[in-house]
Amino acid sequence: MKAFLATTCIVTGALLASGCATKKYVRNTTAPIQAKVDQVGEQTTQNGQQIQTTQGQVKEVDERAQNGISAATEKANAADQHAASADQHANDAMTKANQADTEANQAMNGLRNVVANLDDYKLQTAATVPFKVNQYKLTPSAKSDLDKLASDVQSDKRFFIAVEGYTDSTGSKEYNEALSRRRADAVVEYLVASHDIPIYRIHMIGLGEDKPADEGHNRAARAKNRRVEVKVFSADGLASSINGTGGDGTTTQSTTTPAATQPNTTNPNTTNPIRH
Repeated sequence: MKAFLATTCIVTGALLASGCATKKYVRNTTAPIQAKVDQVGEQTTQNGQQIQTTQGQVKEVDERAQNGISAATEKANAADQHAASADQHANDAMTKANQADTEANQAMNGLRNVVANLDDYKLQTAATVPFKVNQYKLTPSAKSDLDKLASDVQSDKRFFIAVEGYTDSTGSKEYNEALSRRRADAVVEYLVASHDIPIYRIHMIGLGEDKPADEGHNRAARAKNRRVEVKVFSADGLASSINGTGGDGTTTQSTTTPAATQPNTTNPNTTNPIRH
């Protein structure tokens, strides 16, 4: 009996000792494995975070790429619109250039016709506008003569007006030429402003003391030379006869008598005390 109990105690002690050793072994064996598992878990967590970060970066890059593509598309469309607009402008410019070329050809043909028919223009009417000493202001009598001349050409279609300004021989050549141009310009301004005669139909020149109406050197001769000669040339008479409208082609000439010599008086148009 005692031997059985002793055996039992020995076996039990051995089992207990064996159990403690097994737990310690298991604990020592599993600890590194658990550490590895924990390390793998941490690495997995880090990899997941990196994957999310990468996905966010990829999404951001994709959005930028889409925005870039959209902007490039808009710019391409705008460039297409600009190109179409430029092409339209080019076509418009070409059309205008062709139109201008056509108008230039028409004008050139018209000029050729005018030059070819230059001899068709005949003196229709004329008037002489006198001026006081050293002045270029139109007198009421001179305006009346210009009114008569302008009324005679209102119905004409083919005409031009030659306006020639003159002075007497006193004073310098340069001053006389300037004064003669002022006198001619006063006549032109009156015809255009008061009678709506197109400026392109008027040819004006100041000739100073050249071509005197009177070669004398007295007061009466100088009064005749201080003048503007206005001559109307027309081709309507020839055109009427060609068209069979019964134009007689006759020319008429009306001249005004220079005003009597008057003493020089103060006037806003007075330029200097030299007599002209």
